[in-house]
Amino acid sequence: MGVVDDSFGYPLKLEEKASAPLAGGLLQNGYQCGMLWGAALAAGAQAYRLHGPGPQAETQAVRVSQRMVESFRSRNKHINCFEITEMNWKGASSRQLMSRVLKFFLKGGPIVCFSMSAHYARTASSEIARLKSSKPGEAPCSPASCAAILARKMGASDLHAVMAAGLAGGIGLSGSACGALGAAVWILGMDIGTGETNGIGYDNPIAQAAVERFLESSDYEFECSRIVGRKFESVASHADYLRSGGCSKIIEALATPYPDRQLPV
Repeated sequence: MGVVDDSFGYPLKLEEKASAPLAGGLLQNGYQCGMLWGAALAAGAQAYRLHGPGPQAETQAVRVSQRMVESFRSRNKHINCFEITEMNWKGASSRQLMSRVLKFFLKGGPIVCFSMSAHYARTASSEIARLKSSKPGEAPCSPASCAAILARKMGASDLHAVMAAGLAGGIGLSGSACGALGAAVWILGMDIGTGETNGIGYDNPIAQAAVERFLESSDYEFECSRIVGRKFESVASHADYLRSGGCSKIIEALATPYPDRQLPV
């Protein structure tokens, strides 16, 4: 996310720091690669600069995220961290985790991931740059994104709501881990990052509280396609689903105030 933001000349240090828990596939759960989460947030930031707040920017953020997911998949075959690294980081004891980390290093995992990141940052920047010259296409949808709805309900700014928009439907409607959950973790991370701490971590109690709320409201399913029973073929179909009350239970659960939430000063 930082590399892409810098390529447009608009670094967002707090937002970038708060995206760290999305690495490893959302709190190390092995779902979508953190590069996809970060790229989608960067795309939303650029959409906001070009179109301001509202449905047009959010719709464009979802569409460019769709293209970025497909670009990532075509090069790496998979979009999920677990499948790319062939490592399961979640739920391991300290001893098991050390063993898995050692195995990951011996296989050259960090080198592979850094190489992927360098290449994908260029690809993502190119896709996002098309926002400036792309034609509006079909009419903007409202609501365009479950993640943007959640962001606003959590008190996020217009910028942050548009940034979160591309996470919809499991990032760009790809059907993987819920974009609303990722948005909640990211927004909570920004709140914490404005305080004296170094930011939200994988085991932060507030992040874990968000996950528990999410699982209780989603019948213990992480993936969007399993929760809704299908993948969304377009932004319009996702908007129709939201207008009919889809995912309202999950959104309300994640948006309910957190007792220990540290709001920005």
